[in-house]
Amino acid sequence: MAAHRKSKQSPLGGSAVRTAATLALASAATATLFEGSGHADPRPTTAQVKAKVDRLYEEAEVATERYNGAKEKADEARKAFDRLRDEAARRTARLNAARDGLGAMAAAQYRSGGLDPAVQLVLTSDPDQYLERAALAEKAGDRQAAAVTAVRRELAAIRQLRGESAGTLTALREHEAELRRQKASVTGRLAEARTLLARLTEEERARYEAAVAERDGSGAPASARTGDPVGTGTADGSTTTRADRSSGGRGPVTAPNARAAEAISFARAQLGKPYVWGATGPSAYDCSGLTQAAWRAAGISLPRTTYTQINAGQRVSRSQLAPGDLVFFYSGISHVGLYIGGGQMIHAPRPGAPVRIAPIDEMPFAGATRVG
Repeated sequence: MAAHRKSKQSPLGGSAVRTAATLALASAATATLFEGSGHADPRPTTAQVKAKVDRLYEEAEVATERYNGAKEKADEARKAFDRLRDEAARRTARLNAARDGLGAMAAAQYRSGGLDPAVQLVLTSDPDQYLERAALAEKAGDRQAAAVTAVRRELAAIRQLRGESAGTLTALREHEAELRRQKASVTGRLAEARTLLARLTEEERARYEAAVAERDGSGAPASARTGDPVGTGTADGSTTTRADRSSGGRGPVTAPNARAAEAISFARAQLGKPYVWGATGPSAYDCSGLTQAAWRAAGISLPRTTYTQINAGQRVSRSQLAPGDLVFFYSGISHVGLYIGGGQMIHAPRPGAPVRIAPIDEMPFAGATRVG
């Protein structure tokens, strides 16, 4: 019986079993490791990171200009709505005054008893006096008819104003919704660029900054120029980016006219100020905000966005460029600078890069416009 209860022995000893189990686990771990390595995404090179960050900056600038356009339209719709609302208030006040006048006339008629004029003539003891009063009453009737006409006119005008106000309010809400969409697009792309750059090692960051400095022609690493290669500014003008004014090229420029000279002088005074998307100065700018402010200082009003500024004057070819011309870049006309001669421009490049002088060859040229 004891022999039947005895457990069957393994052909291998306990030590051999443990060894086999260890080898099996090691083999499984090694297989898992190689399998995982085969599916892991390779770490992007510094050049790949730079290319993606540049693309994100370009997309953010496109969204910034759309934001600027939506904001301009929203501001116009808000002003139009306020004008309509004020006009409706004035019309309502006139309507109430006309109604009060009609009420006073009706009360006077009630007090007089509203007798037929022929009966009043028969009953009066002084026919001449009655006829004089009748003439006055006729004039009062004319005034009453005019008051009724005025009430009807004000009512019609108020109805029309209410219809226009409703349409304007709908447009305003649509522009505000577009504002929110474009703001989300800008901030999302900038956040993605910031995340990519944060993953770089110190050595990779140094290579990235050297590549940016070489492209920009600034001769200094991005960290030395701006502190944060992405920047944390917002459209209210606040920023944590340091900016200096060591952009060079401060020699005199021969402008074709006094206004162009004034625009260039203003732009030079902004060198070193940070790029902040949606900003129009005086402490920070985006690209079209800078050119708009420069020409405003020269007495010329430009529209807000790159794709409207390019149509704000006479188109000129690249070979005809003169100081003061607006130069545009990328196929979507998403960037603009102020040409200062010698193949150079003053522009607000991107987040993390301050207003600076740069060659117009650093971006794909799309066209130029002369506004002054």
